[in-house]
Amino acid sequence: MRTANPALNGNTFGRPDHASAASSGRMTINGTVNKTGVLLVILLIPATWIWGQVYGAWQSPAAGALMMGGLIGGLVFALVTIFKKEWSPVTAPLYAACEGLVLGGISALMEMRFPGIVIQAVALTAGTLLCLLLAYRSGLIRATENFKLGIVAATGAIALIYLAPFILGFFGVRIPFIHENGLIGIGFSLVVVAVAALNLVLDFDFIEQGAEHGAPRYMEWYAAFGLMVTLVWLYLEILRLLAKLNSRR
Repeated sequence: MRTANPALNGNTFGRPDHASAASSGRMTINGTVNKTGVLLVILLIPATWIWGQVYGAWQSPAAGALMMGGLIGGLVFALVTIFKKEWSPVTAPLYAACEGLVLGGISALMEMRFPGIVIQAVALTAGTLLCLLLAYRSGLIRATENFKLGIVAATGAIALIYLAPFILGFFGVRIPFIHENGLIGIGFSLVVVAVAALNLVLDFDFIEQGAEHGAPRYMEWYAAFGLMVTLVWLYLEILRLLAKLNSRR
C-alpha cells in the first residue's frame, strides 16, 4: 500500500498487532468516520474562538502568540502521533485543537482582506471531500498502483517546490511567479489543489485496507488523524487559490 500522506505510509497497517486487536477490538470504517467527525468538532471549537480574537483585534499580540503556539504544537503532536500510533486517541485530538488555532487565525486574516473567502473555501473543501468519496465508493476512481505512484510523486515534487524558496532565501535567491497572482501562480495553485484532493482517494483506500487487515481499534484515531492532515492541507491550498483569484480583481 502506498500513500503520499506522511501519517499513512506503507508500514502503517502492514503488520497488524493481532494481540492488541483481539483485546481492544478491531478498526472499522464506521469507527474511523466517527473519529474523524470528533476531530473536526475539536478543530472547530478553538478555530471559532481564535476567529473572534483575530477578527475583532487582529493586531493583538496574544492572538499571534496563540497561532504560533498552535503551529508548533500541531507539528509536535503530529510527529508524536506518527511515531507513537498507540497514543493517537490522545495526541490526535490535541493535534486537531492546535490546528484549529492556526486555521481559525489564518481564516480570520483572509476574511478581513477578502470578505466571503472563508465560506467559499470551506464549501469547496467539503464539496471536494464528498465528491471524491462518492467517486471512490462508486468505483469511478480506483486507487491502482500506478495512480498511487503518480500522486506520491506529485506530492513529493510539490513539497520540494515549497521547500526550495525557504532554502534559497538564505542565499538571496527568489523563485518568481508560483506564489504570485499571475496566470502561472494560479495555474500552480490549481495543480496543488488537484493533487491535495486526489490524496483523499489514497487515504480512503488506505483506511479501507486497514479495516480489512484487522488493525487494532486505536488505529481508527490514527487513520482519522491522517485524513485530517490531508483535509487541512486541502483547505489551506483552496484558501490560497481563492486569495490569488480575489487579488486580481
